[in-house]
Amino acid sequence: MKIIFYCQYVFGVGHLFRSVELVRELADHKVFLVVGGPQVDIDIPAHVKLVRLPPFYMDEKFTTLIPQIPNRSIEQIQSERKATLFSLFKQVKPDLFIVELYPFGRTIFGFELVPILQAIRSGTFGDVQTACSLRDILVKKRDPIEYEQRVLTILNEMFDYLLIHSNSDVFPLDETFSRVNDIIIPVLYTGFVAKSVINKTVKEIKKMRNNNGKKTRIVASAGGGRSGYRLLNSVVDACILMKDSVHLQLQMFTGPFMDHDEFSQIAKKIQTDIHISRFSKNFLDYLQIADVSVSMAGYNTCMDILTTKVPALVWPYSGDHEQGIRAERLSRLGALQILNDEDLYPDRLVLRLKQILSEKAKPSVNIDLSGAVNTAKWIEHLEKI
Repeated sequence: MKIIFYCQYVFGVGHLFRSVELVRELADHKVFLVVGGPQVDIDIPAHVKLVRLPPFYMDEKFTTLIPQIPNRSIEQIQSERKATLFSLFKQVKPDLFIVELYPFGRTIFGFELVPILQAIRSGTFGDVQTACSLRDILVKKRDPIEYEQRVLTILNEMFDYLLIHSNSDVFPLDETFSRVNDIIIPVLYTGFVAKSVINKTVKEIKKMRNNNGKKTRIVASAGGGRSGYRLLNSVVDACILMKDSVHLQLQMFTGPFMDHDEFSQIAKKIQTDIHISRFSKNFLDYLQIADVSVSMAGYNTCMDILTTKVPALVWPYSGDHEQGIRAERLSRLGALQILNDEDLYPDRLVLRLKQILSEKAKPSVNIDLSGAVNTAKWIEHLEKI
């Protein structure tokens, strides 16, 4: 089957990472991954052809398109992106078009998605089926009535399937989208999409632990990084306070999009056994040997916590309610513990870190993390219909 998978990430990198894990499982197909955000250095599977659209990102309020190409207007970039998409479809003539998030989000990218979806419906590219790829929780909208009606109109008219990368008994869609019963196309809960911990064997993990001596290992991260400065700055200060009482090692990943000045402010605090970098392709390896993880509560980070079963403190991003809902639900299940704003004072954070380190128990939560595999199985079934 020929598959075009469209992913537009605009603020962080979670949507991109989840999309890459989904296409990773489609090795038996001819896959084109279309991305339109700032470049991120990640490994694309060998069977996937990456197609880059001229990049846009957005402000923190998700209201303004920001082009990354100097001296080019938004209108020029939009026109080039549309032309690139249509050219790809004419060349590939895919059997399946998967769109990440839209129409539940990324409405501003309707300038290129609506025309291509309309062309698909009119038969311009032959028989092409369409699917929306959706995460667990939707962000809160200013006008939910208008929003849900618009989503339903586009979803029911232009899509054939809705794939929800969640468990219905953990995060049912109707908790953040009240008109689920008005969706007339087939809906499939795939389970959560998580990375596989196949990079290191048990023997290798033990060796990594032994090489680290008897140090307490703390891994701190902030997803894409645009909203992580306050958390990570507090973690560094807390670890500096703890160094006289705890023999520790801190490995911090600020995220590829953290502001340069914010990164520099944190990097100034580097000391022995405090290591700071923007990003690692082997993030799960670090979590596997960590004694505790400190992070925000994005979808992918939470899946990494569940996969590695590392004891975790999370500080949900306050820009919308999505991370708070996820953190609260997973906390109730015993998968992680939540930090509030007061916990980010270094002396308070020291107490929270010492408390979770003293508990020593690895969380064990029974949640389906095979969303990518299940999505691939669904596509195999679709191919036989």
